[in-house]
Amino acid sequence: MGINWEVILWTCVTIAVLMGIFGLILSIISAVNMRKRRQQIGELHTALAVGSKVMFAGGIYGKVVRIGQEEIIGVEIAPKTVIEISRFAVQGIEK
Repeated sequence: MGINWEVILWTCVTIAVLMGIFGLILSIISAVNMRKRRQQIGELHTALAVGSKVMFAGGIYGKVVRIGQEEIIGVEIAPKTVIEISRFAVQGIEK
């Protein structure tokens, strides 16, 4: 009784095809989620206005007091404490 190489070959081919299909599904789901998140962040940056309460990527909260040229905004994180950050560091706006 010898090793049936044909069965082993077809098993490997089947597993490879299933893994390929699984990888394709995961990459499609990931691309859709990334596109949605990119759109949300774009809308967030256009909705940014003076007086908005924002959250930074690091979890710090503050209030926008100045929107400068290009991508710099002034954010008050404590009374009379204003820092300048990139508008791209803003991850959320409180309602």
